[in-house]
Amino acid sequence: MPAPGSFRACIVAGTIASAVLGALGFSTIGYGAAVVGESRKVEITQKAPSGIDALKAQYRRPASIPFPKDNPYTPEKAALGKKLYFDTRLSVTSAQSCASCHSPGFGWGDGLAVGVGHGMAKLGRHSPTIVNAAWSAIFMWDGRLPTLEDQALGPIQSPGEMNMKLDDLMARLTSIPEYKPMFEASFPGQGIKAKTLAQAIATYERTVVSERAPFDAWIEGNEKAISEEAKRGFAVFNGKAQCAACHEGWNFTNEGFQDIGLPSSDIGRGEYLPAVIKMQHAFKTPGLREINRRSPFMHDGSLATLEAVVDHYDHGGVDRPSRSDLMRLLELTAQEKTDLVAFLKTLTSDLEPTAVPVLPR
Repeated sequence: MPAPGSFRACIVAGTIASAVLGALGFSTIGYGAAVVGESRKVEITQKAPSGIDALKAQYRRPASIPFPKDNPYTPEKAALGKKLYFDTRLSVTSAQSCASCHSPGFGWGDGLAVGVGHGMAKLGRHSPTIVNAAWSAIFMWDGRLPTLEDQALGPIQSPGEMNMKLDDLMARLTSIPEYKPMFEASFPGQGIKAKTLAQAIATYERTVVSERAPFDAWIEGNEKAISEEAKRGFAVFNGKAQCAACHEGWNFTNEGFQDIGLPSSDIGRGEYLPAVIKMQHAFKTPGLREINRRSPFMHDGSLATLEAVVDHYDHGGVDRPSRSDLMRLLELTAQEKTDLVAFLKTLTSDLEPTAVPVLPR
């Protein structure tokens, strides 16, 4: 995985040769059973028009899910990871699970402006979705964690979130008889450890993938899959509004960091790159899949609707030295704003319900 601070996007193409994937250190497995593709530099300059079909091709869904070679997929591991993900005993009070902040009922977020942690205390940032996390190259709003395995352990240990010391958690899990054979089946000879805990949860999280949305049907040739309004919005997204400069590829993110001019004192990525002016107040560009299920929006949950998000970008946000050079007055018309929102809504699929697993005793 790219190191923290990388501005490279992991955009997957189903046709990438296996040899290239091997060189990158990833294994591949199809959706039906349970790739990360080439990394490429993000071009923030607007590309010359090359026809609507060529533009659509840039957003085609990948054929399979990426799993790193040091944590390959197995059905046993994914099943164990799902149980751990929904198990509240991973928190010190046995009151919170990973799913508390990243619930399938809220587009794998929590529906709140900012998350709620240990003791029901409000956290400082909005809980991001885990949808399509398998394609992410860096994690957390400020990019402080380099892998999904690291991300899995972060909230568990955080005093403000689940507040559970890993040694205490290992002892607790070991005391639950049904967990031992599950860990052995998933990690033969390794047992219950922080590393295997993280690998199991991360494996399950990588299987949380957005399903086919109306937009996917449209780019595959069904002209009736989305409205004419949404088609115009797609043109605005890739043209006048310049959304695609950051929200690119099938998952609609380049994994980069931008200050989009929100009036917040949170410096985000700037905490880790204090010498880089443009990283002050900069936050990771989120993917847009399932976006209509994930309100409120932004790192601070400050914008309640997609219409408010579009208005914010249209006005350009707070002008300060760190603000992204892409942020400027767009002067979108009322119709262009409506069209843009209509397009964004086509990225939401009819997600299959996620059954809560029976937990080990």
